[in-house]
Amino acid sequence: MKREKRLFKNTVILSLGAFLPKLTALIVLPILTDCLTKTEYGTYDLVNTLVALAIPLVSLKLENATFRFLIDCRDDKNRSAGIISSSLAAVIGISSALFVVSFLMLRKAGYAYSVCILIGIYFFLNTLFTMLSQIARGLGRNLIYSFAVCINAFVSMIMIIWLVKSSHMGLNGLLMAMNVSLVIGIFYFVFSIRIFGYLSFSLISTIELKKMFSYSLPLIPNSLSLWMMEFSDRFIVTAFLGIEMNAVYAIANKIPGLFHTLQNTFISAWQENASESIKDEDSDEYYSYMFDIVFTLMIGILACLIAVTPLLFRLLINAKYIQAYYQMPFLFGGMVCFSLSSFLGGIYAAHRKTKTIGYTTIAAAIMNLLLDLGLIKQIGLYAASISTFLSCLFLVIFRMMDVRKFQLMKYNIKKIVVYSFIMVIMGILLFINNPYVNVFVFVFGIAFGAIINRTLLQIIFRSIVRRLQESE
Repeated sequence: MKREKRLFKNTVILSLGAFLPKLTALIVLPILTDCLTKTEYGTYDLVNTLVALAIPLVSLKLENATFRFLIDCRDDKNRSAGIISSSLAAVIGISSALFVVSFLMLRKAGYAYSVCILIGIYFFLNTLFTMLSQIARGLGRNLIYSFAVCINAFVSMIMIIWLVKSSHMGLNGLLMAMNVSLVIGIFYFVFSIRIFGYLSFSLISTIELKKMFSYSLPLIPNSLSLWMMEFSDRFIVTAFLGIEMNAVYAIANKIPGLFHTLQNTFISAWQENASESIKDEDSDEYYSYMFDIVFTLMIGILACLIAVTPLLFRLLINAKYIQAYYQMPFLFGGMVCFSLSSFLGGIYAAHRKTKTIGYTTIAAAIMNLLLDLGLIKQIGLYAASISTFLSCLFLVIFRMMDVRKFQLMKYNIKKIVVYSFIMVIMGILLFINNPYVNVFVFVFGIAFGAIINRTLLQIIFRSIVRRLQESE
């Protein structure tokens, strides 16, 4: 039970760093869709896409290795200092080189000087912020991690309201807002975890770096493949349908992105928990039990999100993006499959089988790309959402079977089939987009999500009541 409590506690803490950014993103979404043209918004989305591609290449996924290695030596400050000193030295050096290269390439492509500087800084700060966040988590400072992410999100929201809405600075103002928020988040990390107490030139070790790179390098193709699955759609949509349709597809991912945030929070906590539990005698039973819990939880969250999607769309998204609404059922399905495959990926990482993580994700990414290219001319924007769903479905089914080669897993197939069928029906009803049908979906989705997770909700409720009674 200690493992479950620790997992729940970490999930709650990490949720703080997941929900506020999404909440602030939803708050500024009407501002961005109103104040930016479709071309500007599409360009901004592509910048974020390139950042998502560049970070794993620049850092060589060293932040993942830093997190994993720090878990094993939390009680050894000297070794922790060696890992942190070595990883930060490597990342800062590589990021600085990227800043110079990106600036020169953007200038050659004809971008304005200010845009080149802002994007280059955004690349550099993102990489440093990502490394510091994983150092904090590796040291067990999950609360500091969550607060830093919340500070970053809140400052970004305030700056966007000021620079984009009030000052009408457009894309430049948006980039400036994101850079300022990252700087403040980095300073919070530096002083909160007292990073200088872990830094020493004498502790920088090429031997330690080699060990970490042996773990992290196989994750690069995995990250690139994930990037391809998540963002190649947008490049293909832009190439074949135009940047305005890319803006529509970016908006289509906003509400399903809430689900991605929810699952990402849990998966972040799960990766730590899975690594700590791998040597337990009952690891087979524990991992199987947790898969069943996670599947039920994700289906419940999905049912609730589908239930509120028509309302959220009307409240938060401009009517000119109505085409985005009809992509969401497929994107929701893809998010569920991706979350379950990520859960299984945590078991791979616990066994340090990072190469297998890469192979399986590469296969799914290739499938996604081929489906995109094969369908884009026939069914237009639907090619992107359908290819995402099918490739994620392939990924989770493959991993469910493959992980059993080294970790005995038992699955409740009947539950998986029945719940999946119900979600398909809800997706079809969502697609119909009829007011009366939407009311039915709202009531059914909330009720279904609560019923299948009633045991978990009861535990949470009793825990809250007990804490309130203790505080009196």
